[in-house]
Amino acid sequence: MGDPASEGVERLARYVEGLGGNPAWVMDAFRAVPRHLFVPAVAFATPDDVPVVIDRDADPGTWWDTVYSKEPIITQLDDGATDLRTAVGAYTSSSSAPATVAELLRVLDPEPGDSVLEVGTGTGWTAALLSHVVGEHGRVTSIEVDASVAEQAAKNLGDAGFHPVLLVGDGADGCAHFAPYDRVHVTCGIRRVPYAWVEQCRPGGVIVAPFSPGVGEEFVLRLRVSRDGTALGRFPGFAYYMRMRSQRPISHVPDDGTGRYVPTAVHPRTIGLAPPGADLAMSALTGLHAHVSREEDRFVVYVRDPDHADRWAAATHRRGSRDHEVYQMGDRPLWEELLDAYFRWVSWGEPGPERFGMTVTSGGEQLIWLDTPERVLRHDLPRE
Repeated sequence: MGDPASEGVERLARYVEGLGGNPAWVMDAFRAVPRHLFVPAVAFATPDDVPVVIDRDADPGTWWDTVYSKEPIITQLDDGATDLRTAVGAYTSSSSAPATVAELLRVLDPEPGDSVLEVGTGTGWTAALLSHVVGEHGRVTSIEVDASVAEQAAKNLGDAGFHPVLLVGDGADGCAHFAPYDRVHVTCGIRRVPYAWVEQCRPGGVIVAPFSPGVGEEFVLRLRVSRDGTALGRFPGFAYYMRMRSQRPISHVPDDGTGRYVPTAVHPRTIGLAPPGADLAMSALTGLHAHVSREEDRFVVYVRDPDHADRWAAATHRRGSRDHEVYQMGDRPLWEELLDAYFRWVSWGEPGPERFGMTVTSGGEQLIWLDTPERVLRHDLPRE
């Protein structure tokens, strides 16, 4: 039997190479930084959406195969409150899917000698990959909000021979002490771009983050910082990451019986399964959050106002029924606002995500636009 580490490293590098589009330096980094050094003895993965616990001591073969597979590996549940062996709970830290890690590295495009700010150390794997790329004349500064996760990451990195600057704190604040940065690499999902990242990035620098607009798909966001303190960019791909803890959504108020049912002629699937371009338009035009629940006998789109816990709606289609209904809590017509935004997107010719972009202003305002930065989409603007 061969060495599972060396065989796994090469297998993973070849997998990343086979995805296409990744430059040679990405594969070099994957070969130089073995993933197994950053995965705990007990964790779990979800191939085919079925949780599978991996235990290096009890079943080393499965552990090695999973570590060097395409799967993300969950390394923490419920902010550390739940035992990983249960495989039940909210996913709060992980070793991200190799394909996604490679894509964000490619989009970030760091160079030897760069100073990189990483938001979300996690297991330390991406901090090690970045450290390899920037080399001895560069510097990686990595921030982790969870002290226990940061402690383990520091051990992982030390054992692997990498020594980035490691900090514990809210990554939304960045780290002004080591600014300016050439690149900002974000490994947690965000709804808003903290202006500290723009301030701490040198002119011409790049910020890459997994962006969750609020409705539907989640995107890779790439921003370039300008000399005037603004940042401008587009959405070159898709990425699904756990939300930054300081930007987690508030919990909505449970149904207290004061809501109302209203009919809708639009099937909830029209909104819940809308194309990515529609998701960006609906998010920008309404400022709402929405997610889908597929159940055995019904399809539900839940909509909520992120700033008011008592405003939410549920648009439901029941299997076998030709009718649909919306249950609305609060005084804001959330479902109607989403429909209005969706059909405005249709009237524009159903543009895809490649036509959308974002500007972060020098005042920290975040603007999503269509085609050009002058065509800003905002829910407080009049209809066209």
